[in-house]
Amino acid sequence: MKIAHLILAHKDPRLVERLVKKLQHKDADIYILLDAKSDINEFIYIENIPNTCFVDKRINTVWGNYSIIESTLNGFEYILKSHKNYTHINLLSGQDYPLKPIDEIHRFLFANSDKTFMRLLSINDNEWDQGKERLLKYSFGDYHYIFKYRLQYLANTLLPQRKVPLKLRPYGGSQWLTITPQCALYTINYLKNNPQLKRYFRRTWAIDEIFFQTILMNSPLRNKLVNDNLRFIEQSGNTRPTIFTMNDAERLNASGKLFARKFDNDVDTQILDYLDTIIDEPVKQGLL
Repeated sequence: MKIAHLILAHKDPRLVERLVKKLQHKDADIYILLDAKSDINEFIYIENIPNTCFVDKRINTVWGNYSIIESTLNGFEYILKSHKNYTHINLLSGQDYPLKPIDEIHRFLFANSDKTFMRLLSINDNEWDQGKERLLKYSFGDYHYIFKYRLQYLANTLLPQRKVPLKLRPYGGSQWLTITPQCALYTINYLKNNPQLKRYFRRTWAIDEIFFQTILMNSPLRNKLVNDNLRFIEQSGNTRPTIFTMNDAERLNASGKLFARKFDNDVDTQILDYLDTIIDEPVKQGLL
């Protein structure tokens, strides 16, 4: 058994390098999917780290648009085509960092090899209010035609409210998840077999927080889903995640989660040094 880590990155090769080194394990492969806007020459040296490679199909991703889903699915397909025996594909950003020793992370995931971990909130049942408006209104941010935002305004003013196709019950949560290859393949095939759903999702704002939850919670695999994405994330306002600093050290350590986001070298590197001491201490003591 092995684990595939898929890192979506667009900035700060030093931080991505640090994350890749911290994920090193004999039963792990690390795939980096770099945004097409970023200069790969600044990152390519990271491929010299063992068991690390770059996904070759890169696209220009824009926050809040369907392009993030398209990029993620490209990464999943690239990993699945390797035909390696992965229990999970662990989706990370280049600004994530583990909170537990890598051996402990592997033991946990191997012990739950048939489970997909993601945040699950029912939009219809008002568990996640901000998801409702996204589903009802048009968003043309992922298109490239002229005056698209004017057309978006007119569509939302003149056209009836949108409805989720295929009578799917909508769910949402966080973009970041740890998914089994079975669930990843089901999602890819379901989208290919239902092009009307892709058209709907492409016109939905911040669909990356709704896409996988909605497809999989309406699937025969829903009993394989665990309502926990294993990550410690805090929102700063209504949209952006908090950037953690040493002021958050105790809360990060006490969270019990496997990973956290978001970190930034330009804000605070001391917190990463602190987490290294927490992560590495059991190894030094021979406890793992």
